Amino acid sequence: MAGTVISVKDLVVRAQFDDDTPSINELVQVDNTFGTKLLVDHLEPGGIAFCLNVRSDLRIMKGMNVDRTHKGIEIPVGEITIGRILSALGDPLDGQPAIPSEGQKYKDILTLPGRSSDFSVQKPEILETGIKVIDFFTPFVKGRKIGIIGGAGVGKTVLTMELINNVARSGSGLSFFAGIGERIREGHELYETLKENDLLKNTCMFFAQMNENPVQRALIGISATASAEYFRDVEKKNILFFADNMFRYIQAKNEMSTILDQVPNEGGYEPTIFSDVKILQDRLSSNENGSITSVQTIYVPADDISDPAVQFIQHEMDSIIVLSRKVAEQGQRPAVDLNLTNSSLLTPEIVGDRHYLLSVQVQALLQKYESLKGIIAIIGENELSPADRSDYAKAKKLILNFTQNMNVMTKMNGVPGDFFTREDTLKSIEEIIV
Repeated sequence: MAGTVISVKDLVVRAQFDDDTPSINELVQVDNTFGTKLLVDHLEPGGIAFCLNVRSDLRIMKGMNVDRTHKGIEIPVGEITIGRILSALGDPLDGQPAIPSEGQKYKDILTLPGRSSDFSVQKPEILETGIKVIDFFTPFVKGRKIGIIGGAGVGKTVLTMELINNVARSGSGLSFFAGIGERIREGHELYETLKENDLLKNTCMFFAQMNENPVQRALIGISATASAEYFRDVEKKNILFFADNMFRYIQAKNEMSTILDQVPNEGGYEPTIFSDVKILQDRLSSNENGSITSVQTIYVPADDISDPAVQFIQHEMDSIIVLSRKVAEQGQRPAVDLNLTNSSLLTPEIVGDRHYLLSVQVQALLQKYESLKGIIAIIGENELSPADRSDYAKAKKLILNFTQNMNVMTKMNGVPGDFFTREDTLKSIEEIIV
């Protein structure tokens, strides 16, 4: 027996089911000749289903019948999705023909994959990005997570695009890009950049930009992750997963929480913020079938790095690259704060003794540089001891050494981009500090 719509408020539709109540995360269909799909968010006593209007379809009225579909949100997966741009619901956004349903494989995005208990961690494999500051301070290790943190306009998306360009160019594995609540222009630029460099043949893209409703913005990262899981588990591929921007995922979930009248936690975010982040991050993991290496940008609201959402996402990362407005204002690109950037992977076992010892020396020089800056502002550089003056000069050279031109910006500024091997980076640092 069908249910009945009993109220419509913004994106929340309440439906009464006297019999055969739907499951959580099931799609139900409104009998309004348009077949509007609603996603069951949660159930309340008395057979009341709180549903989310995924497509913002306004053609729903109180009293309309609602039928169960006995299915969740299923997206197409497999080779046919490579080189395409899909929405959170698996619909093409690139103006190309629709994906044929006949014989096509589909995957429920909200069904969690089974966990492997006997997966043994393999020897760490470092992937070269060609970006000095990343290869030196936050080595790009296969199967691990890197977070790029920064406020608005400090270069998070440009750095992500450069990483996609440089790493995908090597042809190692399959790249995924999830555009979560960011500008439409940035998504278009990324698509054109990948197309021009013939990288679409190794890339799957999922977009729900800032023009979409919060339901789609909250689902897009999950859809991209589900597709990546399919390629990892069934196709046995290694995945490079890029997400821009993970804070917008929290923001979308927060908006959904507000329209569902949930009481926020003490930080002002949705009460389920911790489980929301944890479940998604746990799915971006490796197993015996293949690896998922992820790079996630994290927007910092009002440049406040202590924001609870930023802090919680940051704790899920193996490496953190902090982009600073202060550094950007000094004309350094990428605008990385070298003192706040850190990685748990910068160990002798992973990068080797030479790289590790150099990193310790560099960090000591940079910290000394920061403490000497205050003294120089008062008494001047000439009043420093010869040893301090030498260290200060070395630190300035190091900071300049980590500045480089981006390949993805060549079209805009006419300056050819740089690509440095890890060996090039280590040699350039040795020339300065030894």
